[in-house]
Amino acid sequence: MPKSEEKSSNDLAETRTDWAEDRTVLANERTFAGWMRTGMACIGVALGLKAVFRQTDYPLLAKSVAEVFIVCAIVIFWSAVQKSRQTHKRMSDHDVDAQPARNMTILATILTIGAIATGIILWLL
Repeated sequence: MPKSEEKSSNDLAETRTDWAEDRTVLANERTFAGWMRTGMACIGVALGLKAVFRQTDYPLLAKSVAEVFIVCAIVIFWSAVQKSRQTHKRMSDHDVDAQPARNMTILATILTIGAIATGIILWLL
C-alpha cells in the first residue's frame, strides 16, 4: 500500500475515533438529563403521595414516606453529577462543545434546593 493511502487510512481511523468520543460526550449529557428527570419524578411521587394520603389517619407516616422520595431525588441528582464528571474527565471533545461540569453542578444544586423546599412544604402541610 502506498504511503499516501496508509496515511489517509490512519487519518480516517483517527477521525472515526474522535467522532466516537464526541458521541460518548453527547451521550453523557443525555444520560445526565435522564437522571435529572428521574429525580424530578421522585419529587412528583412525593407530591402525589401527599395528595393520596391527605385524609389518612397516619399523617406522619405519609409525610415520612413522601420525604423518602425527596431524599431519593437528591441522591439521584448528586449521583448524576458524580458520574457525569467521571465520564467528562475520561473523554475529550473534538467537534462538539460539551457542557462544562460546572453547569451540571449548578443545575443539580438548584434542583436540590427545590427538592428540599418541596420537602419542607410537604412536611408543613
